[in-house]
Amino acid sequence: MGLRFGTDGIRGVANVELTPELALALGRAAARQLPGAEFLVGRDTRRSGPMLESALAAGLASEGARVVDVGVIPTPGLAWLAASRRQPAAMISASHNPFADNGIKLLSPQGTKLPDLTERAVEDELDRILTGDHAGHRPGPVGRGVGDLVADPSLALAYLEHLAGSVELGPRRLRVVCDCANGAASPIAPEVLRRLGVDAVVVAAEPDGTNINEGCGSTHASALGPRVVAEGADVGICFDGDADRLIALDHRGEVVDGDQLLALFAFDLRERNLLDGDGVVATVMSNLGLRRALEGRGIRLVETPIGDRHVADALEAHGLVLGGEQSGHIVFRREATTGDGILTALKLLELVSRDGRPLHELAAGAMVRVPQLLRNVPVAEPGRLKTASAIWAEASAVEAQLGENGRVLLRASGTEAAVRVMVEAESAEHAASAAARLVEVVRRELGAQEPADR
Repeated sequence: MGLRFGTDGIRGVANVELTPELALALGRAAARQLPGAEFLVGRDTRRSGPMLESALAAGLASEGARVVDVGVIPTPGLAWLAASRRQPAAMISASHNPFADNGIKLLSPQGTKLPDLTERAVEDELDRILTGDHAGHRPGPVGRGVGDLVADPSLALAYLEHLAGSVELGPRRLRVVCDCANGAASPIAPEVLRRLGVDAVVVAAEPDGTNINEGCGSTHASALGPRVVAEGADVGICFDGDADRLIALDHRGEVVDGDQLLALFAFDLRERNLLDGDGVVATVMSNLGLRRALEGRGIRLVETPIGDRHVADALEAHGLVLGGEQSGHIVFRREATTGDGILTALKLLELVSRDGRPLHELAAGAMVRVPQLLRNVPVAEPGRLKTASAIWAEASAVEAQLGENGRVLLRASGTEAAVRVMVEAESAEHAASAAARLVEVVRRELGAQEPADR
């Protein structure tokens, strides 16, 4: 079995697992299996980005594709461009991972992640190329048939203008602290806020190739709390490395996560008769408090596996317009094909501006969180979780003890060698105790592994 895409494309340590040779082969495979004479390519701010982008572009051009280099751009920005121009695209990013990691995700001409059949076709083609299968060594074009590479930074500007035109803020000028995670939001988000008249204090917007996500951004949102308070800001907004997710903070510096944002947006859309289908899509990771809050308002919940791809697919299948994840991927189906952190931030500022109440009051009234604990357990063989009977027996025992006021979720990570252990319980103490039991059995059965030094 050859290389397979995870929940968010191919991801690994750049120049170790994700090499230029692999990127070149993937470019060739993608050009053979995806339609279109042109291919958009963008990246986040990692040092390895230009290296991998060059290799991927070489593979695409070797099969006759014209490669349009968009430069540094958020993943949702590239998805919007792909859909607008009806062209396939590739994003070089490892999202919220440490800077030494990188990834490649392919997007369809509809601006979505690839359909399963297309993704498998690309994987199989990649296998043939990497293993030296005769079918993978067909002659490429020559002469005028060889593709070329052109840079078009104006495309990122088109995305910026799209964002600026997506909301209408009220007359009250909001003060915002904006954390760009030293990532792809850095050249876009501050300018959008400026154009909309927001009084923005911008931090972590000076990428140097190695500081993406380092102590900043959506995975370290609580660290921004003191700055939000010190600046007297109305809202804090934190993006991840490729700006497809948002975590917010209220004026007291308290985190408002994706579940709370989803509840806020759902109730706002419902009040304005814009929540098509009276339903919301969320994943199995969403807090029990969100489920209770939606049920209390008569809003149905469509539950999916982890991943904004599953959220987007469910929105399409059920004709709904709003979905998201606790991690801050929020999909507004009317305006976007995938989670867009900057768009979500603008929608939140629009909501706060229109309502007039502080975000703290809005979030507190939207839902009451059930204590939830998530542990990330590095293990040698996460793929063995599915058949590890001792782990599932312990999980069943823990869940029985928690009763109706708690639940357990175990899953192998799709982006790293780890198992995610999530526990919800009636108190933080119960959640911590239950999680400790499960972490121990996971380590024992699957082989504990220390995180790599990156």
